[in-house]
Amino acid sequence: MPEDMPSVEEIRALRTSHIAEYPDFPVPGVLFRDITPLLRDHAALRAVIRHWISLLPGDIEYVVGTEARGFVLGAPLAYELGAGFIPVRKAGKLPGTPASVSYDLEYGSAVVEIAEGSLPAGARTLVIDDLLATGGTAAATVELVRQFDVDLVGASFLIELEGLGGRDKLPDIPLSVVWSFPN
Repeated sequence: MPEDMPSVEEIRALRTSHIAEYPDFPVPGVLFRDITPLLRDHAALRAVIRHWISLLPGDIEYVVGTEARGFVLGAPLAYELGAGFIPVRKAGKLPGTPASVSYDLEYGSAVVEIAEGSLPAGARTLVIDDLLATGGTAAATVELVRQFDVDLVGASFLIELEGLGGRDKLPDIPLSVVWSFPN
C-alpha cells in the first residue's frame, strides 16, 4: 500500500465525521446526506479520492461526471488517474448540437447532455457521480455515454443509498461505491 493511501478504518471514520445528516430535508421523511464537510476538508477529500481510485478498474481514459457534484468529484479523480474529464450537463447548457437523453424523475423529467465529439469510440470510460439512489440519473448518463460507442468500464459513486433500486437500473455495469448507507 502506498504511504499516502488511507486505511479502510480511516475511510470508515471519514464517513461518520465528514457526511452531515439533515432529517426531513428537502421533504419530510427524507434523510439528506451532505458531502460539504468532506469537500471543505482538503486532507479528508484527498484521502477519499485516493481510496476511491483503489476501487476502480485500471486504464481509464475518460471520467464522465454528472452535473454538479459529479464535476466536483470526477475532475480530481480524472486528474489522479491521468484521464480526461467530460462533464454531463443539464439541458441547454452546451453550445452546438450535444448528444442528449431524456429521463423520468420521481416528480417530473429531465434531460442530460454531452458536447458533441466529446468521447472517441472505444475509449475506456468511467461514469462518476456523488450519489446512487433510485438510479434514474445514473441510467440516463450511462445511456448517453453509450451513444459514443465507448468501452464503458463501470460506474462509481461516493455514496449509495441502499434499497432504492439504483443498482437495478444498471444491471450490466460494474459498480463501485465508497460508502453505502441504508435508506
